[in-house]
Formats: sequence, structure tokens, C-alpha cells
Amino acid sequence: MSTSSIKPTNHRVYPCPNDKKPSLLKQIISQNKDSKIIIVTSQDASSIKESLADATNAQVLTDDALFKDESITCDLLISLDLPQKAILYIKRLSHTTSKAILILNESEQKLLYPIETLLGRVIKQEIVEGFEYEKIEKKETKPKQKQMSKQDIKDVAKKRYDEGTRDPNEIKKEFKKPEGDKKFDKPRRDDDKAKQWEKKKKSPNKFLGKDEKGKALFSGKSGERNHRHDGSAKENYDAPKKIGKKISIKSLKKPEDKKQEDKKAD
Repeated sequence: MSTSSIKPTNHRVYPCPNDKKPSLLKQIISQNKDSKIIIVTSQDASSIKESLADATNAQVLTDDALFKDESITCDLLISLDLPQKAILYIKRLSHTTSKAILILNESEQKLLYPIETLLGRVIKQEIVEGFEYEKIEKKETKPKQKQMSKQDIKDVAKKRYDEGTRDPNEIKKEFKKPEGDKKFDKPRRDDDKAKQWEKKKKSPNKFLGKDEKGKALFSGKSGERNHRHDGSAKENYDAPKKIGKKISIKSLKKPEDKKQEDKKAD
């Protein structure tokens, strides 16, 4: 299964859509009348044989028919498609002695990479005029923005700076209320919200007396913890009722410490 007889310059890929493949095939055959040609396909070859009935130097075979007889050789091998396994295409190449051409559509191009990996090189692509893919123009969804000149950018920046540094009072003077527009007659929501948060003057909290249970009553919130039941304010907190256990520090001293203190007293 040697491919050493095929030079890279004699190995080509012709991109071509399916509907143009028969025409391109006939053109290649007419250009190589003196060469023995084998056309290989992995699909049904009956329709191709009918279209090339007049070509005496071309033979159409499937992969199965080609691989059965290893003695079949040719000067030019034309592949109308590619097998799913790359090794099978390498086996195809073993039947040509000089040249090999692949006529492939867009989807078949995806099968080239594993073949090129086995060959250790890239197969050159060559576009035949009149048989290339139709170019689909992409419609631009977004309109192109007009490019601003340096002077335009400076003018916009200056205008923004001037507006940012102006006195707010001057802007208010320039603003004129449109006649007959009811929107400007309504009070602003911002003003209403501001009024809600304004500090309200609080009336002094007065002692009103005591209720039936003897609890002090006040005109507002009393802060009852800071007042006595008779309504007078507490100056200091009352001393706690429960007093902790008193500990004599002298009783905690060690006998040695006591002796030293007595000596110092003497």
C-alpha cells in the first residue's frame, strides 16, 4: 500500500458542490485523454457510468470492486467522495502511479484531516473557475456607526464640560415651562418624599398623673425607665437590691505574709 510514487504536486483537492461534480469530472477527463483514469466512489456508481459511457479511457469503480483486484492500476485516480475511514483512501492511492484528484463538497472536506495526518502533509486545494462554491453574502444586522473626526470629538467633549460646570441656578432660569402641559403642574415625587423625612417639632412630654394601677401617664412616649412613678425624672439609677457576698482580703493572706507585715510594723 505504498504512496511514494505520488508527488505532492500531483495530489490535488478540487472544492465543488454536488450539482457541478459531473461537469467538472467530464472536463478533467477531456484534459487527460492520454491517461488511464479510474473514478472511485464509495456510493452507487451506476449513474456515473451512464454519464461517462463515451469516455474510453475512464473506468468507474466502487471501493469494493477496486480493493478486490490489487493489479488494477491507473495514471490518474479521481475520487468523487471520501470513505469514512482514512485508511481506505490510502488504499485507493496504492492503485495510481502518477496523479490523484479529489472532487469534494463542503461536508466531505471534514474527512480530509485524518487522511492528511496519515500522509504527513496537507493536500493542496485548487479552485477550478466556474465550479467554486457560491458565496453567500452576510447581511449586516447592525448599521455602521459614523466615525467621528478628531474635531467632532473635541467639540462633544467641550460641550459636556461646559454643561457639567454650569451653575444649576442658571439652568433653572433658562428652563421655561411649556404652555398647556399638565405634567409640570403636578408636584414632584421627590419633594413629597423629602417632606416625609423632615424632622418634626416634638411637643414637650408632660406628666398627666397615674392610672388605676398607679402607673405614671404621660402625654407622649414617656421613656418609663427614666421616670419615677410620681412622674419625676430619675437622676441616678437605684442601687441594686441584691448585694454580692463580701470577702475579707485579710483572711486570704498567707501566714508568711502576715509575719512580714508585723515585722514592718515593728
